[in-house]
Amino acid sequence: MPGYWVFSAATSSSEVAPITLELLAKARTLGRDVAVFYAGPASDAAWAMLGDHGAATVYHYDPGDTLPAAGAAAALEALVGEHAPELVLFGMSVDDRDVAGRLSARLGRAVLSNAVDVSADGGVSVTTEILGGTTVVETTYTDDPPALVVVRPKSFTAEPAGGGVPDVVAVQAPNVGHAGEAQVLERHEDASEGPQLADATIIVSGGRGLGAAENFALLDELAGLLGAAVGATRAVVDAGWVPYAMQVGQTGKTVKPGVYIACGISGAMQHVVGMKDSGTIIAINKDQDAPIFSIADLGVVGDVHKVVPKLVEALRERSG
Repeated sequence: MPGYWVFSAATSSSEVAPITLELLAKARTLGRDVAVFYAGPASDAAWAMLGDHGAATVYHYDPGDTLPAAGAAAALEALVGEHAPELVLFGMSVDDRDVAGRLSARLGRAVLSNAVDVSADGGVSVTTEILGGTTVVETTYTDDPPALVVVRPKSFTAEPAGGGVPDVVAVQAPNVGHAGEAQVLERHEDASEGPQLADATIIVSGGRGLGAAENFALLDELAGLLGAAVGATRAVVDAGWVPYAMQVGQTGKTVKPGVYIACGISGAMQHVVGMKDSGTIIAINKDQDAPIFSIADLGVVGDVHKVVPKLVEALRERSG
């Protein structure tokens, strides 16, 4: 029976990344032989979570303080040669893409990236969106397995499968020379409060239409009343108004909240690809011809500096 594998890099807090659980949900629909290659420190809780989401086997590679990509790719190459999986799924984190590229070079297999769906009926086929999601492309692998696929976040919904604790197999990477000697000396994370973008059910995002960095305080106030996370466009991140951790879009985070409120955002393609699958999109912009209105479920043509304070006032009155 062909195997369907998921690559998983541990988060900085040694937890299972959300994208791993999303990929496992998809892998379970393709076949029963689901395995995870897990790179990084872990715990019994992590193994239990992976098993609960469908992993029957976990191959565990712990790189210690070294960068994981070179060693993980070498270890994966050996395992692929031994077990011949049909497919290896990766997320779009830096580590995932680094390992996917190295494994591609080692195996002589192509990588298909930016996937939004995968099927395995008579061969692996991958669905991708191009030109800001306006065109859908389906590509079928014709080479020998495994197919290597990098998947966009939020393409699949993570759902527990009720599985038991998986078999955990420790793996050692072959000697990869200097490529495996680079070490992580320090880690720095942006401090944040409130809901995280990746998990938020409501997101309030701002663009250049806010006019200045200090005007993001308006969005902070609105988000606080809604229990929402605050996002931003690349333009305001590049301008230094907010940190990169808040960026939504092609080169930022892909989000899929129930409600997305776009404040002063024109709707450039680069931003839209990261939020277009939100449940309900509400756009506030004084330019009635702004592209954001073409995908909005509700559009408010007006000055964000007047509309948002009125919205905040109304929410305060409703909450008493």
